Amino acid sequence: MNVILIAVIVLGAIGLIAALVLFFVSKKFAVKEDPRIAQVSEVLPQANCGGCGFPGCGGFASACVKAADAGSLEGLLCPVGGQPVMEKVASILGMQVGASAPKVAVVRCNGTCENRPRVAVYDGVKSCRVANTTCSGETNCAYGCLGCGDCVAACQFDAIKMNPVTGLPEVDATKCTACGACAKACPRNIIEIRIVSGDKKEAFYVECMNKDKGAVATKACAAACIACMKCEKVCGFDAVHVENNLAYIDPNKCQLCGECEKACPKQVITFMDINGKKPKPKLAAAPAAKTAATAKAATKAAAPKAPSTPREPIIVKYDAPLLPSQQIVLAGTIDLDAPEKQESAGKIAEIEHKYDDPLLPSQQILLGGK
Repeated sequence: MNVILIAVIVLGAIGLIAALVLFFVSKKFAVKEDPRIAQVSEVLPQANCGGCGFPGCGGFASACVKAADAGSLEGLLCPVGGQPVMEKVASILGMQVGASAPKVAVVRCNGTCENRPRVAVYDGVKSCRVANTTCSGETNCAYGCLGCGDCVAACQFDAIKMNPVTGLPEVDATKCTACGACAKACPRNIIEIRIVSGDKKEAFYVECMNKDKGAVATKACAAACIACMKCEKVCGFDAVHVENNLAYIDPNKCQLCGECEKACPKQVITFMDINGKKPKPKLAAAPAAKTAATAKAATKAAAPKAPSTPREPIIVKYDAPLLPSQQIVLAGTIDLDAPEKQESAGKIAEIEHKYDDPLLPSQQILLGGK
């Protein structure tokens, strides 16, 4: 009984000492958190998407408090909550926040099944990142969408879906929060988080990422930018520039005049708003004169070729029976195994054969004619 009592007393003393040590250590090394961080976190949407550039809403709240202590919230934006949430954050921190331009994710590729024909079949893991690492995709365009849907899987807001007809992702501007998750998931960087105008989310952008020269790009995709620079020439606001065989519209300078879209011969420049992309008319047909010339050339090519002038018979003499390769060259138009056409070995065999055209050098060498 005494042994049990002693054991209980010893264990109790050890527990008491350990508790006192832990208490004093926690007080000594306690990390004091600004209560404003919890207040800011409460007004954030808690999406933890990382679109703000910080590790979750908690990290963004800490960054806001530090920025407020430094005197400005400039450069900080919650893409999910937008301007209303930032105004709440600013009121908690006793700051003022400027108006931020709305943004939307845009897919800079128009390589539909019609514009960009498939030349191969990818039968690997259904992942854009894997497909981009192991092959160039199912088309000849090494810059366009791979169509495996990594961007769709990355979106937490159901704002982007794959169109089964075109094989391309489509963004719903009413749901997109511009968090940037889809852009980070795309291995070819064809998704851009783009500044748009006002609540209608209007914008012009170049729907292509192909940096090849015009002729090469057009062979890969009918809707590729050919770097003709017509859009750059007609823009009166210095918003359009062509670099590396690809046009780009600066959203900070674009005034939505639409002149670049009208000047583009390939209809690569696209207008979008909150309802989606503006439908494009089909490319204009070729001029009538050119079409007539093309039809005339096709008729001429399809016309039957007139037979060439008959030539004199060619007599080839052999000192031995013909070899199999020599028989193949003659294409079987005569029966070389017939007794009347070929004599026994060691004797001269004369074979008469008519050709519409002179023998090729390779035929003469194989036939060994004298």
